[in-house]
Amino acid sequence: MSISHAPPDPDVVAKSPVREAVPAESDAASVGRPELVRLAPASTRRTRVPRWLRRTSGPVLLLALWQLLSSTGVLTPDVLASPGTIARVAGDLVSDGSLPNAMGVSLRRVAIGLLFGVVVGTGLALVSGLFRVGEDLVDASVQMLRTVPFVGLIPLFIIWFGIGEAPKIAIITLGVSFPLYLNVYAGIRGVDAQLIEAGESLGLSRWGLVRHVVLPGALPGAMTGLRYSLGISWLALVFAEQINADAGIGFLMVQARDFLRTDVIVVCLIVYAFLGLLADFVVRTLERLLLQWRPTFTGR
Repeated sequence: MSISHAPPDPDVVAKSPVREAVPAESDAASVGRPELVRLAPASTRRTRVPRWLRRTSGPVLLLALWQLLSSTGVLTPDVLASPGTIARVAGDLVSDGSLPNAMGVSLRRVAIGLLFGVVVGTGLALVSGLFRVGEDLVDASVQMLRTVPFVGLIPLFIIWFGIGEAPKIAIITLGVSFPLYLNVYAGIRGVDAQLIEAGESLGLSRWGLVRHVVLPGALPGAMTGLRYSLGISWLALVFAEQINADAGIGFLMVQARDFLRTDVIVVCLIVYAFLGLLADFVVRTLERLLLQWRPTFTGR
């Protein structure tokens, strides 16, 4: 039987895909292997928003919502003044010098109370954390005092120290001491026992263990306690300056309350917030400098 070969149809030839000739050796070598297809990489470049812009977007949106509610009349001036009014009043308080003077007085009180609180809280934590006898003598008393609201002690401090600066600094000191004590104590007792054994095997003395092992291990807890203490120091200052005060940001708030000036009250609250944020930024910067040896997860 003879097979006739008909000529190919031109239309079929035109529509069929053209393939390049591959050498026989390449065909033989590629038998039984999947064909690799080169894929064009998709564009992985993304528009990255600066972090400072992301962090400020929330307050900016809140400020815009506040202005919108004030403009539409939902928030009346006697309830909450508009951001424009707040900015104008803040400018007036700065120009006449009342706000800078009040900030200086409040910062001095917080600085002194924070210094005393750090010394008291850290000292008690070292005694209680490093020595079992110190824990038996100190920890129970501190835990009992910690449960007492420090704001409730203001009348007692006024009786003890009078109506001057002493009761205000005492209430700030008391509020700062407890968070710092708890975190430093937990940091000391949280040091890995194997590190202590390693230090002893290297011949470190007791003071050497405390200096090179215990204190560095407790430093992260101490920085966390310091951040908590700063927040509580401003809270204690608010209460302290509203009782028998003749200067400070709290004194401006009391005067504004008597005259129903919500704009001045909001200005003082914003100043409290920014001072607290600035103090927290300083502590976080100090934490990054002192804890460079500790790698941590920073989010993704």
